[in-house]
Amino acid sequence: MAATTMATSSTVVGLGTSTLSSPKKINLSSGFLKSPVAARNPLKLAQASGGKFTCFERDWLRRDLNVIGFGLIGWIAPSSIPAINGNSLTGLFFSSIGTELAHFPSGPALDSPFWLWLVLWHLGLFLSLTFGQIGFKGRTENYF
Repeated sequence: MAATTMATSSTVVGLGTSTLSSPKKINLSSGFLKSPVAARNPLKLAQASGGKFTCFERDWLRRDLNVIGFGLIGWIAPSSIPAINGNSLTGLFFSSIGTELAHFPSGPALDSPFWLWLVLWHLGLFLSLTFGQIGFKGRTENYF
């Protein structure tokens, strides 16, 4: 009998007459954001999307061909400067591709310089594209 009255009571045990109320909307602000952002309840978002809980926005990548174009140009230009014994990183990478294609059915050996140029060139390209995406989208979405 006491358990049923305790279950139907709206007071919290131990707090006297305090009642549970819905939390107030909290506005968060940051120096990076221009306008305050309301805190979101992930459980309410799950109900809004048909009961399916998603952690990311639908278009989380927000891809833009400008980033790919400028990022590729932004990497090929500096990697084409002859800075490695009079050769450029792009030139060394592409010439090593030609050298490896000369004996096509067999792949490159593990000690071939092709692997070094491949890793360095692609690492620089992916860093350039990543920072380009951050910078371009940060500027268009007014983060900075």
